[in-house]
Amino acid sequence: MTQWVALSKTDHADTLCWPRDGYHFASDQQVVPVLLAELGKLLPYYALGFVKEGERYQPVAITGLGQGNLYLHPQGKWLGNYVPAALRGYPFRLAHQDEQTILCVDHLTDEPSAKTLFDDEGNLAKTVSDTLEFLKQCEQSRQVTHACVQKLADAGVIEAWPLQIGRGEGQDPLHVNGLHRISEQALNALDAETLHGLRGGPLSLAYAQMLSTHQLSELTKRAELLAQVGGTNEVPENLDSVLDGMGDDDDLMFDFDS
Repeated sequence: MTQWVALSKTDHADTLCWPRDGYHFASDQQVVPVLLAELGKLLPYYALGFVKEGERYQPVAITGLGQGNLYLHPQGKWLGNYVPAALRGYPFRLAHQDEQTILCVDHLTDEPSAKTLFDDEGNLAKTVSDTLEFLKQCEQSRQVTHACVQKLADAGVIEAWPLQIGRGEGQDPLHVNGLHRISEQALNALDAETLHGLRGGPLSLAYAQMLSTHQLSELTKRAELLAQVGGTNEVPENLDSVLDGMGDDDDLMFDFDS
């Protein structure tokens, strides 16, 4: 269970935390928020969509079909060449309170084998400092992403997505609720002025979402394979190669074009 705590040099100078060891924390995530800056890395491996959060739309990678995260090995390894940035900052995240940005950490501990949060001079430990910088860059990209999504929403090209995904021979298709997509018909019907206003990031996001639907078969393959192997520890460690040569790129890097 996640227990986010606002990090304080005064309160946590001698406190420890566990570093991320795999991605067990994402085992129940059916969708993962994504950023405009990482679209090029996401497209080969994920089907993308949107979920509505209040009055706003959030672009997401679809990672599950209702029964757990299909990109996660039971032992915590991420089964894909690219791990979405939203997951790589764990066990840290940024929160916003009273117009301030606060660094939060999950699951503090007093176990001596855990890692310190601050060094002897009272500064953030290097790994924490590096993660903070990564999260700041993600936050900047998140704001750009939301601005682009809002332009698409204002243009009226985001629609509900009545998604059905096949689950193999002998099984009824799975109906996935709550997702949205780009309406190709609405996009093609836009007048020249509105379309011009979407040039750049908004159109890149729109076309990426539409192109990514070809990856829906990836979810089906994963579901079928995991159903075949059954037991928790029977999922092969080399599922990467079974599913077209996947790896585990989870560094705290924000150079998504490299």
